[in-house]
Amino acid sequence: MSIKVKELVHVYGEGTPYETLALNQVSLEIADGEFVGLIGHTGSGKSTLVQHLNGLLKPKSGQVFIGDAEISAKGAKLTDIRRKIGLLFQYPEYQLFEETVYKDIAFGPANLGLSKEETDERVRESMAVVGLDFDAFAQRSPFDLSGGQKRKAVIAGVIAMRPEVLILDEPTAGLDPRSQREMLAMLEGIKESRRVIVILISHNMGDVARMADRVVVLDKGRVALSGSPAEVFAHEEFLRSIGLGLPPVTEFMRRLRLGGVDVEGSLLHVDEAEESLDRYLRNSGGRAKGGNPQ
Repeated sequence: MSIKVKELVHVYGEGTPYETLALNQVSLEIADGEFVGLIGHTGSGKSTLVQHLNGLLKPKSGQVFIGDAEISAKGAKLTDIRRKIGLLFQYPEYQLFEETVYKDIAFGPANLGLSKEETDERVRESMAVVGLDFDAFAQRSPFDLSGGQKRKAVIAGVIAMRPEVLILDEPTAGLDPRSQREMLAMLEGIKESRRVIVILISHNMGDVARMADRVVVLDKGRVALSGSPAEVFAHEEFLRSIGLGLPPVTEFMRRLRLGGVDVEGSLLHVDEAEESLDRYLRNSGGRAKGGNPQ
């Protein structure tokens, strides 16, 4: 399944003094199985865009296709489409409501009319995917879990629906460093094991650079850049001009190079940076050539 967005326009508060053009002629295609990082400063249109992908918002003009179905058309039946698209907003743990983790995760599959046996299979499978041990967590109250565990339980509930698109809006927001690492490891596992579209909205450029196949940059409701992480983060000056930074590793290597250390300044990943620094140390004995890091 693919996603196609054609010349999408959305206006908040149309006809009022607070009218705001949130999306302005946005066109975008996402291929089956692609992992897309969606970045932009606050108010750039990221959350507005993804809410069009399952019909939560209707465009002023333009089209949205999920597979062959145009969900932006008048009279479009969205029930089946929404079953294929899992959308998690920031702090999704506020969606927990059942007595046990098991019942919370099972709620969606049960409402699809699945048998108890198939529902149970999906609950066990999704808990394994997110790293929640079934015996340890299934009968616990979701409200007794840690922040990271609550978020995993919500994601497990979405995965149990077996969506073809998984959209996550700042999935590590508010988590401690350990829970952030676990969350990202879980997303990488989903990326590697399941043929689904993943759209990650994040302000953490390091996470986006490491995980995304493609990065889409929104600015003032428009697609400003789209390409591989290396292609997008090569536009350093432009990204800074719209309030975005570089991945931490890239920024670190850039500063080393400005300081006279002869390493590649555009690397995105820690392992690449380690190799570059190792080569430099072997070739130069660790002596910098002078300069002032900025």
